[in-house]
Amino acid sequence: MKFRIIGLVLLLVGGIQTSLSQDKVTLKGIISDSESSETLIGVNILFPELKSGATTNEYGFYSITLPKGTYAIVISYLGYTQISDTINLTTDTTKNFLLSESVQSLNEVVITENVEKLNIRKPQMSLNALSANTIKEIPVVFGEADVIKSISLLPGVTTAGEGASGFNVRGGAADQNLILLDEATIYNSSHLFGFFSVFNPDAIKDLKLYKGGIPARYGGRVSSVLDIYQKEGNKNAFKMNGGIGLISSRLLAEGPINKGNGSFLLGGRATYAHLFLPLFDLDNSAYFYDLNTKISYKLNQNNNIYLSGYFGRDVLSFNDSFKNTYGNTILNFRWNHLFSNKLFSNLSLIYSDYYYGLNLNFIGFNWDSGIQNFNIKYDFKHYLNNNFTLQYGLNSIYHKFNPGEIKPSSDDSGINPDKLIDKYAFENAFYIDVEQKLSNKVQLSYGLRYSTFLRLGQDELNIYANNRPVVFNSELQIYEKAKPIGVENFKRGKVMKSFGNLEPRLALAYQINSQSSVKASYNRLTQYLHLLSNTSSPTPLDIWTPSGRYTKPQLLDQVALGYFKNFNNDTYSLEVETFYKTVKNRIDYVDGANLIANDAIEQVILNGEAKAYGLEVLFRKNTGKLTGWLSYTLSNSEQRTPGITSADPGINNGEWYKTAYNKTHDISITSSYKYNKKWRFNANFLFQTGQPVTYPNAQYEYNGIKIPNYGLRNEFRLPAYNRLDISATYTPKPDKKEGWQSEWVFGIYNVYNRSNAASITFSENRDTGVNEATRLSIFGIVPSITYNFKF
Repeated sequence: MKFRIIGLVLLLVGGIQTSLSQDKVTLKGIISDSESSETLIGVNILFPELKSGATTNEYGFYSITLPKGTYAIVISYLGYTQISDTINLTTDTTKNFLLSESVQSLNEVVITENVEKLNIRKPQMSLNALSANTIKEIPVVFGEADVIKSISLLPGVTTAGEGASGFNVRGGAADQNLILLDEATIYNSSHLFGFFSVFNPDAIKDLKLYKGGIPARYGGRVSSVLDIYQKEGNKNAFKMNGGIGLISSRLLAEGPINKGNGSFLLGGRATYAHLFLPLFDLDNSAYFYDLNTKISYKLNQNNNIYLSGYFGRDVLSFNDSFKNTYGNTILNFRWNHLFSNKLFSNLSLIYSDYYYGLNLNFIGFNWDSGIQNFNIKYDFKHYLNNNFTLQYGLNSIYHKFNPGEIKPSSDDSGINPDKLIDKYAFENAFYIDVEQKLSNKVQLSYGLRYSTFLRLGQDELNIYANNRPVVFNSELQIYEKAKPIGVENFKRGKVMKSFGNLEPRLALAYQINSQSSVKASYNRLTQYLHLLSNTSSPTPLDIWTPSGRYTKPQLLDQVALGYFKNFNNDTYSLEVETFYKTVKNRIDYVDGANLIANDAIEQVILNGEAKAYGLEVLFRKNTGKLTGWLSYTLSNSEQRTPGITSADPGINNGEWYKTAYNKTHDISITSSYKYNKKWRFNANFLFQTGQPVTYPNAQYEYNGIKIPNYGLRNEFRLPAYNRLDISATYTPKPDKKEGWQSEWVFGIYNVYNRSNAASITFSENRDTGVNEATRLSIFGIVPSITYNFKF
């Protein structure tokens, strides 16, 4: 059925193309870096007299249809020297361009790769991008450049705090973010429980964060999409670069395969602070390592293939009694094919795996869990003319969930093997996206995604009276697990439960003048996977589970409205957006819920709803010696979980309450000052409203022990968070462009040594017998030094 739909689409667009192509020709090509031949994403190809243009896609390809004639053409990309030329179009033409880096703008800090006026016209909104250079310049703890910490400086993006995994977007939970690395899903984006991210900035080519206005080609999560592409590697010469820090180092090598036609990239990172622990008589260890790989090869003018991968592991151990290992593995084979001057396609075969393991020798067992994906994607981009572009495609994902398996760690272990029930699912989607220019002032982007989710058979599924796995005990006023009345068994190929959802997308841009525009968007998205976590930020032990008989998919509706303006010949820019979103079927947990090694998770969860709304302001200075941005977010994020029936109260008496990631005010200032060729200074300041928490509101005494009584969920807040970070970069020989090149980065994290509260716990003082509050802070002032090099 899907292939019939695709066939009809191709016939339709083919007919449109024929009717629109009279007396017009198509210009297409690839735009690359002149030194490495690395293709460039988002390059502007402009025809000023026609007031028309195009941008390159994720593989550096562009295509534009124009009337026959001779025109001035301008090729522009931030950080590169602009090309201005004249081109005579009398027939379909292939024209490749090589752009050279502009020395003057290499060190400029920007948060989008393009600040051209063309972005004022485009309907895409709620989108932020960061270059690898920008990420490396932002001061962070331990001096290790970090993607997640960097995007948290953008409006609408926060984290649960220092040492916390994941990130939150527009009041959404961390599990509601779709994180892609070369199109493969990353399930845990953090190393060492949030101190580092899994992304090596040396290997990153392009990064985009969609907070709203999400195109129909993306799906599966309801909060945001973080889409990251790795570099392809240098096609012309062998190069190496890396860095040596106080607790970690990195090294990346790239070079040609059959010079000019192919390339390879191999990069690795590792920490080594644990190697010094024996000097302090500590037999503990905490470290991570990861590996980025990519091979690209040009078969001919119309075909390119890519093979990319990532492998990462974290290891935490205490003596020989405890060892925790977790990490991601991805592999992606892609084939780019050009059917014609106007039809570009990409076929991807993707494998993704997240593994979590525990070795508890003091108890005598090993624990393994994880999730595996097998994904096939086929995407098409059809450049009908300069006013009408289509993207369409399909993808199918096979999910396997391993909630956990216990094995004895030795022959004399007293632990019996046990296996939680594996779960399986099949997720499919077909989408179509349209970009249409209605006039010189109005542009539209609209699309439709149809997704299905098939929960496949498993060995056992509990059956409950009235189909209710959770019951309310009115005498004790607590929720309890319902007792199963039976068990149902299914064959693997049988569909236990199926879902289908239409997900429309719409975005509109109205250009007020050449420097400003207003934009609006609407999104509906569906999320079929749920992360079982009752902490403020995900932990490696958290388990993903699919929608099914007792757990419905999450459904989001979001609207956004924005004003965008460039000032002073694009030196300054202003973005102001307001948004409102609702989420149906957001799961919540009953008090005292046990999520670890739970084979009947439906007995401790309830279905609720969530909402978030806010205002985001981003003011940027894009050029000059001093560059940077000011970000401010005013927002509110709440959740409500009513009772199953009118007789039970739900959570917090069924009233709206603040989510754990609700932060009313979030301000960040990021700046970079280029003092001279040798010295560059960077700083960022953060202020955030404290994170919502649950405190005791009373206490009672039982057998001489004072016990705190906790109030409503997230009724209180931690103290406000603020921090200042600075760094200085020294380049000994800035004019040297060949051979060994280096720089030193000196940084201070949390300059004024503020003890920001990560948590506040309550316990009884053993000496006085009085309950006390204990404040935990993760970091004080942290100096760092890093040596970066390339040759």
